Amino acid sequence: MKKLLTLALAAALCCPFFNTAFADEFVQNADTTVRVEKPAAPVNASNATFTGAVKHLSLFGTTDETTYTGSYVIFSPGSRSFWHTHPGGQRLIVVKGTLWTCTWNGEKTIAHEGDSVWCPVGVKHWHGAPHDEECVQMTLTEVRSGQNVTWMEPVTDEQYNAK
Repeated sequence: MKKLLTLALAAALCCPFFNTAFADEFVQNADTTVRVEKPAAPVNASNATFTGAVKHLSLFGTTDETTYTGSYVIFSPGSRSFWHTHPGGQRLIVVKGTLWTCTWNGEKTIAHEGDSVWCPVGVKHWHGAPHDEECVQMTLTEVRSGQNVTWMEPVTDEQYNAK
């Protein structure tokens, strides 16, 4: 049973479209409750916070015991977020493709499948896909005072194309 549970949890975390037949919550033993949450269907991200075709898939929200959220963001080639900051920081894990992320000072970082990127508290940045490749990122974002992001202005083509 433990092996099956481990495989189910690994699949749920690794595959954005995982659909499990398990109950929403079950008890593994007297001391541990494991909650398997079924992700919602991907939705189109808002053009008020993203440029290009972007989908968002929420994996889980905060609970009484946790202060972070998890989701997948699926960037089509050339799409990107607007400038933004996170009051508690954000961890990005590149699940597929290549991720571009850039801070306000113009420093662009290129991350590849399997890489992990830390977006520090309060640092103005954006992230997205290069012109010729889709990117899927998993995000783990801290929530502070009920907020996990502060959205700002769009990233210009000049900023996006800068080396």
